[in-house]
Amino acid sequence: MIQTVLAIVRKEFQQIRRDPLMIRIIFVVPIVQMLVLSYAISTDVKYVYTAVYDYDRGELAREFVRSISTGDYFLPSTSPVPLLESEENLRSGAKNVNLIIPNDFSERLRNSKPVTLGFVTDGSNANSASIATGYATLAAFQFSNRLAASPIPITLRPKILYNPGGESVYYIVPGIVAVLLAMITMFLTAMAIVREREKGTLEQLMVSPIPTPALILGKIIPFAILGYFEMSVALAVGILWFGIPFAGSWPLLYGLSFLFILTTLGVGMLVSTMTNTQQQAMFFTWFFTIYAILMSGFFIPIDNMPPVLQKLTYLNPLRYYMTIVRGIMMKGAGLESLRTEALALLIFAVTMFSFSWMRFHKRVN
Repeated sequence: MIQTVLAIVRKEFQQIRRDPLMIRIIFVVPIVQMLVLSYAISTDVKYVYTAVYDYDRGELAREFVRSISTGDYFLPSTSPVPLLESEENLRSGAKNVNLIIPNDFSERLRNSKPVTLGFVTDGSNANSASIATGYATLAAFQFSNRLAASPIPITLRPKILYNPGGESVYYIVPGIVAVLLAMITMFLTAMAIVREREKGTLEQLMVSPIPTPALILGKIIPFAILGYFEMSVALAVGILWFGIPFAGSWPLLYGLSFLFILTTLGVGMLVSTMTNTQQQAMFFTWFFTIYAILMSGFFIPIDNMPPVLQKLTYLNPLRYYMTIVRGIMMKGAGLESLRTEALALLIFAVTMFSFSWMRFHKRVN
């Protein structure tokens, strides 16, 4: 009995050793996950991009701006956008905070009078907005302490846009919509094609008179439709059950979602050309999905990640789609505000789907 078990164990290890793909799955993938995820997951709020509207232009005002720029918390810069249009900074995601310094800032401080600063934050991520406001309040208090033995009150007049109630569900639900759409289209495409190959039915379709483009389109169109269906259900639940406001354009959301669906279908097809079994396809798709979710800003803002990982997120299509869904739903963003994300998704969709189509076409022939 023991010898039989040992013989089977030895045979299984030999099979694993002879399969290069399995070796990579066992040893390479966990190391990559540990390195990426350990740096990507951080609850700290850093690199708060701040647009400064300095109407004082005095030395004390410049000194205050320099004081808040020390450390990794605030990255202040003078905004070229007029104050009346300053919300565009936050709607497009170019800035996280608008800091407004009144024209009598220096004069009031010299006369030991209290002064109030405007502090407008993007509240779509309620946690980040709250922490950023706390950082700014502390920085103002420390600055006033350095000016005089008895602190001169420097207070903030905070204004939170897009999510004034600080409801975290407003931020999470749009992200879940994006994640569900990615998972449904990628998993279904990869698993279905590999399952057909395992059963031998894909080869039967290949020798039939059906043109290859028709075969490929016929295989993936149902998953695109299912993706739209799942997305619609998730949106309905979010709006009707959780009370998530929808401030933007429905046609724009569904139109840009089509670009994302083309990308994820391409990823699913690519996985199907790289794997031979459903288990392998599931593992590869799962690994890509975990990377895509954690590097998309779903849980942790991308600005909080180390600079190297921030650059890696540009290779993640879910990053752009996450911004699109949250921007349209919460901020009412239009195509003008989302043109960078839309262009990135268009490039991803054309590149990924074309490359996957060519690989799949080559394999089935």
